[in-house]
Amino acid sequence: MHKTGGVRMKGRKIFSGRVEGEALVTNEGISFYGSVDPDTGIVTEKGHPLEGKSISGKILVFPSGKGSTVGSYTMYRLKKNGKAPLAIINKECETIVAVGAIISEIPCVDQIDTDSIKTGDRLKVNADEGVVEVEK
Repeated sequence: MHKTGGVRMKGRKIFSGRVEGEALVTNEGISFYGSVDPDTGIVTEKGHPLEGKSISGKILVFPSGKGSTVGSYTMYRLKKNGKAPLAIINKECETIVAVGAIISEIPCVDQIDTDSIKTGDRLKVNADEGVVEVEK
């Protein structure tokens, strides 16, 4: 299926916008508060699969958020510092990530099979329609 050019998935819009970019994928949840440096966009959580990697300018793909509600404000700080992801794709977007995406104006789609997306894949996100396209 992946070899034929790509995969189109329909999910649910959390916050609108259209972007294209490179996927950065983890199968673990992300807590933005205390796990992502808002000044650099680097994942700092010890032992996290993305530890040491920058989410800045990437389409961040992960199952769901976790942790403190302060994570929403951390996402806002990332955006104000120019270090936010281009978009966020989740299996299930919980309240912290949803609020963070909305106040930070980061396109966000959930109800997507994140297991079918790999780091380095080129994605087209049309959050207005809840559509994610994976170009292989």
